[in-house]
Amino acid sequence: MTLPGLAPRAGYGGIVGVWAAAAVIAVVIGIVAPAPWRAAWMTVGMAACLILAFVVQLVQGNSPGFLRRVAASTLGAFIVMGLIGLGLGLSSMFS
Repeated sequence: MTLPGLAPRAGYGGIVGVWAAAAVIAVVIGIVAPAPWRAAWMTVGMAACLILAFVVQLVQGNSPGFLRRVAASTLGAFIVMGLIGLGLGLSSMFS
């Protein structure tokens, strides 16, 4: 007698969580970092989001689609941080 496998959990919560963390990191960088250093700190924040994406997907323990979910998390974080960085750059240009 074999036990049926458990239904895999959806990975969308982890993906959106990394996107939210990217938004928080970008806003904190925009508030705390001086204007000439914002771009350098954004790359550090993006690296933190990449590590966070790996950790979140590893903790979920669902191996099918692992790379796709990590890629979606990282690409979404890149887009979120890029848009917030664009807004910070435009605001610093016109202030």
